[in-house]
Amino acid sequence: MGKNIALFGTSADPPTIGHKKILEELSRIYDFTISYVSNNPKKKHVEDISVRSHLLKTLIEDLDNPKILFNQSVSSQWAVDSIKKSKEIYEFNNLDFVIGSDLIKDIFSWKNFDKIILEVSFFIILREGYPVESNTLQMLETYKVKFKISSIKTPDTSSSNFRLKFNSYNLPTSLIDIVKKNNLYQSTKLVE
Repeated sequence: MGKNIALFGTSADPPTIGHKKILEELSRIYDFTISYVSNNPKKKHVEDISVRSHLLKTLIEDLDNPKILFNQSVSSQWAVDSIKKSKEIYEFNNLDFVIGSDLIKDIFSWKNFDKIILEVSFFIILREGYPVESNTLQMLETYKVKFKISSIKTPDTSSSNFRLKFNSYNLPTSLIDIVKKNNLYQSTKLVE
């Protein structure tokens, strides 16, 4: 594929209206967005990856956008493996790895960081309270990391914020019933 592709892996514990907004905006920028759920080795996940991937798949199906592809088979806790699998399946060269500004400092300690920066450009989505600080920018430049800082505006919400406050308005509408019926995320505490 000679197209611009975004790779958007997320722990999505659970997927929120923020994930929905990011997917919608990525579909306006990229020819295709490939999304999947992974286990972040630095996080303790509340729900199993199979539950979280079902929720993200449901959200993507509800968006009904042919430019947004759900492919759980590329999932790995290591970005380098997800990138490699994606490139093998889709046979493209132009890949932007989507990452929140809250995680950008972590990339320098990622497994095979030196290989990753040769394979992708980072598309950094700014999150409320997590500016990309000047020392991080300097490190990106020092390591010759290709990156763009997105102008996408996301709702001030996160999966961890949802788990703290249980406000259903943080969840995409298509997921509320699934979460309630399966009593995910202590949904008995959900505030409508």
